Amino acid sequence: MLKTIGNVIWFVLGGVVMGLMWWLVGLIAFISIIGIPWGRACFVMGNFSFFPFGHEAIARNELTKQEDIGTSSVGMVGNIVWFLLAGIWLAIGHVCSAVACFVTIIGIPFAIQHLKLAYISLAPIGKTVVTKEQAAMARYSR
Repeated sequence: MLKTIGNVIWFVLGGVVMGLMWWLVGLIAFISIIGIPWGRACFVMGNFSFFPFGHEAIARNELTKQEDIGTSSVGMVGNIVWFLLAGIWLAIGHVCSAVACFVTIIGIPFAIQHLKLAYISLAPIGKTVVTKEQAAMARYSR
């Protein structure tokens, strides 16, 4: 119940803006054809930006216990390209949103979430979004 209330407040007070920014970057990536893998990551992280409470972004190899193209060195190169073209701008958007949230005492949990999303926006390739319970189980079963 608490995460639902947090997600609704988050969405209304700014989560929708950053989620739409992720989707906009994703659409641009899809239009370029070569950017489809980045576009897919944008839509996953955009959905996460809309309703982040109760979910967590983790590396896919941490979840599945096996490497794939996004978690390999190819994914690392993809994240470097991503960082240079779009990641830094989305991170700046999340940091600016975090600063705006930090101004109010009530907004501190939202600011912390924006900072987590800023970190994720720097290198989203190879990550997926799961519930906090699934992430805990993946980490526990190492």
